[in-house]
Amino acid sequence: MILALEVTFGLIALAGAVSAALIRDSYGKLISLGILVGGIVPFVVDRGYLDVAIAVSLIAPIATIFVLMAVRRDEA
Repeated sequence: MILALEVTFGLIALAGAVSAALIRDSYGKLISLGILVGGIVPFVVDRGYLDVAIAVSLIAPIATIFVLMAVRRDEA
């Protein structure tokens, strides 16, 4: 992978991890985890694990929807 892209995706993943650790709001934490996944998936693809990248790309949004529904119930 191109070095500039590696650094960029690494910074995106790091920003997602740090913000997920610091944010207390449930919705903000889910957004931060989405950013974290967005930064990690290119590294998975670079290693050649396309099946894992496809699975993560399909499972992450679905899991986020279920977690949002659970969080919404707790707040109501």
